[in-house]
Amino acid sequence: MGEKDIAEKNLEAFNDVFADIVNVLLFKGNKLMKEKDLESAVKDSMFKVDGKIHQQERDVSKFWKNGEIRISILGFENQTNPDKDMPLRVISYDGASYKQQLLDKKAKQRYPVATIVLYFGTKEKWSTPKNLFGCFNVPEELKPFVNDYKINVFNIAWLSNKTIDKFQSDFKIVAKYFQSIRIKKNYKGSTEEIKHVDALLKMLSALTGDNSFEEVYNEGNLDKGGVTMCEVVEKIKNEGVLAGKAELIRKMLDAKLVTEQQIADLLKISVKEVKKIAAKVPVQA
Repeated sequence: MGEKDIAEKNLEAFNDVFADIVNVLLFKGNKLMKEKDLESAVKDSMFKVDGKIHQQERDVSKFWKNGEIRISILGFENQTNPDKDMPLRVISYDGASYKQQLLDKKAKQRYPVATIVLYFGTKEKWSTPKNLFGCFNVPEELKPFVNDYKINVFNIAWLSNKTIDKFQSDFKIVAKYFQSIRIKKNYKGSTEEIKHVDALLKMLSALTGDNSFEEVYNEGNLDKGGVTMCEVVEKIKNEGVLAGKAELIRKMLDAKLVTEQQIADLLKISVKEVKKIAAKVPVQA
């Protein structure tokens, strides 16, 4: 699995985030799912084609249990672009889960399977099929005998403010960010404390292709408690402004007009940050 794929899924794998997403999108904000009632499920399943074993993997999957009895399994699929084959993918994942139940002779109880697709596109809503009949032509005479299969797609960037406000985990920040991008609103961040800072910023970097989120975390100063998106956005903006001055800083240092310490004092940053900015521009021969 690639690093980008892992980064997209890490945040949702936290039980508090997983339960929050399900409670808001499926249960209209009612807290029916408790994070203590969730346990990780096996995401991989195997299937044979042309005599060869192949592996398929869900993005995130959890058992939802009541006491010691497993009563349901829910899986997430993250998408940044509409996928015309998504109904086929989902039915293969769900079918594999049911197949595993058939093979598990020790299971005391069987359980239903539900999959939701989280779509993070901002240019258009999900526009490809949401059911099997949309994937191919089914003659009218056969429709009564072919089982249709629908998928549950949620357009995150099109969620209303009322819905977004129901989120209580870090996913609220994710939803608000994509909504802002979609309506081309200047995103200023929120004052709500981020619980899973590393996972959240890596997810935003992976989904948007903007490495600024991950870079600002890797530079430090954001691994303490009490970090908000306001702080993250401000730091990213400052980094951008300073990066724009990199060439000037490099020239001043090469000409020995000032010292690194003097630049740090002037810009009110550390000498370490000055060196990092200057390193972005090659030393002039």
